[in-house]
Amino acid sequence: MSIKKISLIAFLGLFLMSFSYIGDLFPSVELKSLDGKTVNTDEFIKDGKLTVVSFWATWCSPCKRELDAIADIYPDWQEEYDVELVAITIDNSRQLTKVPGIVSSKNWDYTVLSDSKQKLQRALNFETIPQTFLLDKDGNIVYSHNGYNPGDEDHLEEVIAKYAK
Repeated sequence: MSIKKISLIAFLGLFLMSFSYIGDLFPSVELKSLDGKTVNTDEFIKDGKLTVVSFWATWCSPCKRELDAIADIYPDWQEEYDVELVAITIDNSRQLTKVPGIVSSKNWDYTVLSDSKQKLQRALNFETIPQTFLLDKDGNIVYSHNGYNPGDEDHLEEVIAKYAK
């Protein structure tokens, strides 16, 4: 095999490994709530609930469309599947001042945290947002999706229903 083929195979392997979150335990990282309190991601698995973790930013229109779409059906998800959604903004400290106004104006009934230093984003090794994860009741990543197209929330609900059993 040529050096080019070996290099290409190695590159593709490393590239694909960076997307293999499934089955991994969600990293333990300290984030900030909008009121400045420290919150550890270990708290996501409290009460044995399924947890949807959605990474977003104020400048990301697809992120806001996804969170808006989920907002319409989130009360049903909570009732039917006992699921919790945590929206984590990756906005930097300057952009972070816009977050409370956006959350309030959109009536998002989610826990909203800040990863302004991108510690969790780096730990999970992703670049594109929106980036959505579903954690099982033990904190393992059982689903991962990036980007948003209308209807993605329906597919996410199917996965939630599967793990809620």
